[in-house]
Amino acid sequence: MAVTGNGTGTGTGTASGSGPLAGVRVVELAGIGPGPFAAMLLADLGADVVRVDRPGGGGLAVDPAYDITNRGKRSVLVDLKSADGPARVLDLVERADVLVEGFRPGVAERLGVGPAECHARNPRLVYGRMTGWGQDGPLAHTAGHDIAYIAVTGALGMIGNPGEPPAVPANLVGDYAGGSLYLVIGVLAALQHARAAGTGQVVDAAIVDGTAHLTAMIHGMMAAGGWQDRRGANLLDGGCPFYGTYETSDGGYMAVGALEQQFYDTFTELLGIGDRAPARKDVARWGELREAVAARFRTRTREAWTAVFEGTDACVAPVLSLREAPGHPHLAARGTFTDFGGIVQPAPAPRFSATPAVVTSGPALPGAHTGSVAADWDVPALLPKEA
Repeated sequence: MAVTGNGTGTGTGTASGSGPLAGVRVVELAGIGPGPFAAMLLADLGADVVRVDRPGGGGLAVDPAYDITNRGKRSVLVDLKSADGPARVLDLVERADVLVEGFRPGVAERLGVGPAECHARNPRLVYGRMTGWGQDGPLAHTAGHDIAYIAVTGALGMIGNPGEPPAVPANLVGDYAGGSLYLVIGVLAALQHARAAGTGQVVDAAIVDGTAHLTAMIHGMMAAGGWQDRRGANLLDGGCPFYGTYETSDGGYMAVGALEQQFYDTFTELLGIGDRAPARKDVARWGELREAVAARFRTRTREAWTAVFEGTDACVAPVLSLREAPGHPHLAARGTFTDFGGIVQPAPAPRFSATPAVVTSGPALPGAHTGSVAADWDVPALLPKEA
């Protein structure tokens, strides 16, 4: 359920959201990429997420007022390298249900806020660890980014045209799908266990593990002989002429996914080649079919083809840009995007009938909520010492 707000975008912060995780307390040790996104998702679902930022900032050079991955959170400043820094974090941990950190293996331990120290203060704590390579293995202590993690899992090698370098899918497949979402799944599963058994545990969420897991169906198809281990030669990787993208006369693109026979029949009829299209199952003539489809799409604009296929079962859609997407009639009707604090952004997902998730505040500015967190969580030591 989307919400349209008129906030300032600076993030007033709230003690509890209205979603299904209302009442759950999360400590997030500030990082970049998949850790903050996972914590944002927990905040979207109603958890009270307190982000522990380091004095002076860090990470990517993004204006904190526009860092949507910090929406719905509250922020306090703690220098973990100071004498009393770890104690302040452990004070929060004692009152939390979940901790999320994205340091390299061993760093949290060296800082004094590793699993052993945290569980000594709070045995029920779910300790979520977000890394690229995982907590062990020969590469565990080396640096990396999304592109390397998806490269070694085989996922990157599947994406793109044959004879060309693999296409880079931003950092969506590794950081967010293979990383953040698996961390959230693990945290919620461990939280259920903690509530049932009374004991917390460590969740080791590695992007390489999650991304590999995402390829499960493809591995099954390959074992069955239904998938070739190369780009652009398969049903779902652009090798199939009725599952791919085509340029229009104005330089736009249309996406075609007419896999099933009945959808394919509707597609070719509306495209205007139903009477002369080669048989869809004749793989030897896929090149000919692709050329016929491409030639027809080049005769009209993206807008014109959108009008032809809109509302039909042809499984065809326009390829929109990030700025165009919020204006799509279906997404607009569902409120898939929302404008909060003057920033157009994706609304919380998924949706809940009894406990709808909404955007409650803009990005949390570093240290902006020390007073409210100190009061709500009963951690007065967070407050600055009087001179």
